[in-house]
Amino acid sequence: MPYKEREIEKKYHSIGEVADMFKVAPSLIRYWEGEFDIIRPKKDKKGNRRYTKDDIQKIRYVYHLVKEKGYTLQGAQEVIASGRHQGFDKVAAVQKLQEIKDFLINLKNELQTRPKS
Repeated sequence: MPYKEREIEKKYHSIGEVADMFKVAPSLIRYWEGEFDIIRPKKDKKGNRRYTKDDIQKIRYVYHLVKEKGYTLQGAQEVIASGRHQGFDKVAAVQKLQEIKDFLINLKNELQTRPKS
């Protein structure tokens, strides 16, 4: 079996990369930081935000509440503050399942294009 390079997984993402993931403007991510206490990325010496997977999951949850479920900012803040956000785990699980599905589709395609011995 030929060697296949593994995709390098980044530990930190810039605000631009995170904004691209959600197809929103970086200014919206910065705005949500001010509105939602759960979003607190680390900053480097220059003050640039560095988002971890955990930060991205939290943004994904805010995005889910505001953009997909249609909550107002205040409504989303209340859901998060009340601790009724078990949906956070569900959103993370759905994202993980999507990643697994994409991996399996890529694997299937790779196996189908491989010449038979």
